[in-house]
Amino acid sequence: MRRLRSALVLPLAILAGCAGQLPPAQDRSATPSAEYILGAGDTLSVFVYRSPELSAADLPVRPDGRLSLPLVPDIQAAGRTPSALARDIEGKLRAFVREPSVTVMVRGFQGPPSRLIRVVGEVAQPMSAPYRDGLTLLDVIIGARGLTRFAAGNSATIIRREELTGEASPQMTRIPVRLADLLRDGDISQDIAMHPGDTLVIPQGWF
Repeated sequence: MRRLRSALVLPLAILAGCAGQLPPAQDRSATPSAEYILGAGDTLSVFVYRSPELSAADLPVRPDGRLSLPLVPDIQAAGRTPSALARDIEGKLRAFVREPSVTVMVRGFQGPPSRLIRVVGEVAQPMSAPYRDGLTLLDVIIGARGLTRFAAGNSATIIRREELTGEASPQMTRIPVRLADLLRDGDISQDIAMHPGDTLVIPQGWF
């Protein structure tokens, strides 16, 4: 048990100086999956094959969820996948270019608010970050740079929003988690999978 505890504490110490971005989980890539949904604040590169004058690098998705390109001054990007956006741009360019071929690459990830992971309360760095496939509770705690010394880790809660068919508003589910057992005692059973839109709340303990 002591060896397992050390294996968990070491990554926390190594990553303590990192910014509040969620790190890769073991060998899993931090890049969102092919079904990544674009959101306001994402940064894109749009490449139009054989038409560099129509391409654009480091193009931000505006707060209204739209972006502008040469010959395509206003197009909806938020809420769509990169491949769907590329096909829409191709359709609009066909009025000017024969058989356009467009590739959309995401350079900076933010995603829609409904897919953000949020961490609040007694952590070193409260944050919000894009969800990615395979994300677990331990990944989130490492991204938030660990708990403060005032944290009541075993009283933490994940608030999960679940969209139900036929319901106008999402259902809120509270999932208790024992972070102190996970971080100090190596209880891997507490390292549960996170879902898009989860909020982790760590309260302050009473001393």
